[in-house]
Amino acid sequence: MSAAYFVVRAVVADAGKRAAFDSWYETEHGPDAVKAFGVSKAWRFWGLNDPSLHQAMYQFDDEAELAAALKGDALKQLAADFNRDWPEVERSRETLVLAQEFTM
Repeated sequence: MSAAYFVVRAVVADAGKRAAFDSWYETEHGPDAVKAFGVSKAWRFWGLNDPSLHQAMYQFDDEAELAAALKGDALKQLAADFNRDWPEVERSRETLVLAQEFTM
């Protein structure tokens, strides 16, 4: 089975709020998501071409684990927390499955 990924893309349009968003994600939301999902790995990114773009990626062992997480109460609570703290931040979600890993 291949790893599966949950990606949340957020646009923090107000440059003056990015540091606060970054701190909140680093100290609260990110750790809460990792714990709630029980994932093996997670990453966060800020865009270089578009500095308002923030992406968080959570790695699940397989599609079944990802599907269960997406149907569970943990995602509902994490989304509610996000909406409460950052109602003006637009976001979208993607689900991915690993097709191939290249190594050198």
